[in-house]
Amino acid sequence: MPMFCRHNRLTANCPICSRDLQAELKSKAPARTRTSSSGGTARSRSGSSRGRGVVTRKLARAADDGYRNILVPGLRATADAERLAAALAAAAARLEPPGPFPDVAAEPDLEEATWLAFLLALAGPQAPGLQAAIREARPAWATGEAPDLPPERARAAAAYRAWVERAGSQEAAFRGEDAWTPERRFARVFERLALPGFARAQRFELLTGLGAAGRYDLRAGELQLSVGEDATTEAAKRVLVSGDKLLLERRARDLAEACDVPLAALDRALAVWGTPGEHAELAGEIPGPIRAGLSLR
Repeated sequence: MPMFCRHNRLTANCPICSRDLQAELKSKAPARTRTSSSGGTARSRSGSSRGRGVVTRKLARAADDGYRNILVPGLRATADAERLAAALAAAAARLEPPGPFPDVAAEPDLEEATWLAFLLALAGPQAPGLQAAIREARPAWATGEAPDLPPERARAAAAYRAWVERAGSQEAAFRGEDAWTPERRFARVFERLALPGFARAQRFELLTGLGAAGRYDLRAGELQLSVGEDATTEAAKRVLVSGDKLLLERRARDLAEACDVPLAALDRALAVWGTPGEHAELAGEIPGPIRAGLSLR
């Protein structure tokens, strides 16, 4: 099959032709055979691969009903694809201006807006009660106020203030250099925000929230997937079927492009999809490009 299809897209990225490619590859694949061995060699190989490889937690998923899409090779059930589509649509809508932090967009003072965004991201969407308390208290950056935070989050807030002091101001810390592209600025600031108690998901939420609110020119060019336990990273391994960070990032970009959503939407969508008990709330129909990208009718 040619690299570019009749729709003038990469065959692997085309929601129509990718199904044909998947069927062709499946028909050419040799039949799998299962062998068992009680020998020490087999056990040692298994043990060594577990020691060096990527360990992915096995979570409940819908039964295989024949669903296949080369963009999401880890999905084998239409119900799982439908849930991912709903999560993607909700995550993309969440990033529409003013973004997940409307009060950050409305705050006239940039330093106070940035501090509020940091505190809301530090609490995280999984702690709406703490976020509500922060919004009500509205601790001021200028006076050094800080809300009553759990110990780990309090340490992160202190580390953040020290980081800003080295930069001179929050604005200087987040703007960086004028020559940076939005993607470059996102990556560099994300890297510099690797503070104690401030995890990948919180950093990503902060930068996407500030970008969506229009406070800084920030746009994610990568998911910045982590090595440790992280809901987005674990879900990406399951959906995109790889333990290689570079390959996961490439497949994530392909999926976002096919579904016509910002790459940053995959951060929240994958976390929701891969977390038991989390539900993707979506008002109205799932947009056509998302359904097409995931080969859903």
